Parts: sequence; C-alpha cells; structure tokens
Amino acid sequence: MKVTNPMNKGNNVIIQEEVSFGENVVIGNNVVIYKGTKIGNNVIIQDNVVIGKQPTRAKASILPETKLLPPTIIGDGVTIGTSSIIYENATIGDEVFVADLATIRERVTVGERTIVGRGVAIENDSKVGKRCKLETNCYITAYSELGNDVFIAPCVVTTNDNYMARSKERFDKFKGITVKDGGRIGANSTILPGKIIHEDGTVAAASVVTKDVEQEIIVVGTPAKELRKVPENQLLRNQ
Repeated sequence: MKVTNPMNKGNNVIIQEEVSFGENVVIGNNVVIYKGTKIGNNVIIQDNVVIGKQPTRAKASILPETKLLPPTIIGDGVTIGTSSIIYENATIGDEVFVADLATIRERVTVGERTIVGRGVAIENDSKVGKRCKLETNCYITAYSELGNDVFIAPCVVTTNDNYMARSKERFDKFKGITVKDGGRIGANSTILPGKIIHEDGTVAAASVVTKDVEQEIIVVGTPAKELRKVPENQLLRNQ
C-alpha cells in the first residue's frame, strides 16, 4: 500500500496494494479499496463503500468477459456516500458528490461538480458531463452519454436494447441514450434506446420518449410529442 499523506481511517478498512491517497482523506468504517486506486485530496469516503471493484459476468451474459482494467481514479474534493460502489476503471472528476447506495460501473466517467443521487445507477461505458444532477433512483443505461448541465429527475429509466433480450440480432445493436448540454428529463419518464435529447430539450414528467427531442423543445405524453418551446428564461444560456 502506498500512502502519500496521513488520513483519518475508520474500523475494518481494507486497502489493497498500490493505492495512493492525496491529503486530508477521510475513510469511514468497513470500506474496501481495491488495488491501484488513485484518490485525490480532500476526499470523504463514508461507511461500507467499495472502490475499484472488478466487474463480474452472469453465466448467461452476452457481454465479453473483462480481464484486468485500469485503476479507478477519484478526483479532489469528492464525497462518496454510504454503501456506494464504484467499479474499476471509473473516473470521478473533482468535487463530484456521490450519494448513498449509488453504483458507478466500469469505464464510466463523471465530470466535475456533478451530483449522483441516492440509489442512482450509471451502467458501464457511459459518460456523464460536468455539473449534472442525477436525482434519486434514476437509471442511466450502458453506452449512454450525458453532456454538461444535464438534469435527470428521480426514477427516470433509460434503455439500450430494442430487442428486449431476445434474438442474437441485438448483440451489435445496443445503443444508449444521448442527452446534450442542458437537456432535462422529468420524473418517471422512460427514454427508449438510442434516442437523442438535443441541447436544452426538455421531457415532461411521466413521458415515454420514442423519437429524438429537438433543441429547446418541450415534449410530453406517451408517446412524447412536442408541446411548445422552452421559455427563454429557462434556457441554459440565460442562467
């Protein structure tokens, strides 16, 4: 274990070899930090957190088996809430806040000052931009990309498989969603695979998005249809 600076550490903490720490790191009880993880300055890691977890596959999984991955990187000023899990090869930017019970999978990047809410899941190979807000229990499917200043309300569901787990035809057609800068998705909405929400596009609560949402347009309903333009005072450029 490589410790570059003193830290405040709780009970029953497991730190594997080649882990490095910045200054003023606080670690709670029952934390596991796997080999090679890099942790920045002024980081708070609360109880029961796991960092650098190696992904495992179900026997029936169609995804390729993952061998060794690069280490997890945690930036400066990050807080990681109780019982959260951050997988190997995730990169968490400076001043990100990860709330309790969140899961961030392998090959995920989260940009600086983003909030990952309680119970949020960000699946593998996804990218989340800066200053985003991912609210309680929203689900970001694998292969998704969120721009900067994106808002995802509680219990939003995103999807990436149009074949719903049947037929081999789907194997090379998985496609997550894209939300461009300033896009917003209301509570309990569902976004179908591959759909794009363009800059400042807005999805009303409980909508089902079956086609792309145009720039600065509000959509609503099942299936979601254009309602009106986003008011000028709500556009990202006017904040």
